[in-house]
Amino acid sequence: MRLNHIDLPVPDVAATRDFFETWLGFTHERTLGQDGLAILRDQAGLVLVLSRLRRHGSQAWPVPFHIGFHLESPAAVSDLQARMAAGGLAVDPPAMQHGAFAFYLTAPGDILVEVAHRA
Repeated sequence: MRLNHIDLPVPDVAATRDFFETWLGFTHERTLGQDGLAILRDQAGLVLVLSRLRRHGSQAWPVPFHIGFHLESPAAVSDLQARMAAGGLAVDPPAMQHGAFAFYLTAPGDILVEVAHRA
């Protein structure tokens, strides 16, 4: 058995889809309805489904819910952080955190994202 997909309810499917495509390398496979549901896939085959919230207001994620991405080196982490900062995203520089060289940022939909390298 393997994990097939993750479905995240978000208030703005298009903005969240664009974030995952632009910054984290997901490929957009299709969108259903008028940005009601987007299906993306990463290079390892994980499917990320972004669905429109069924209620008003923002999603309340439990603390410390986050999505983590691991890169191949500290240099790759620093490079992505620099590109994100240059692209106008609010992101602090990476630092050693919990045994990893990492940074965190908030994606559209108020999703906490970790980008890290662990030795």
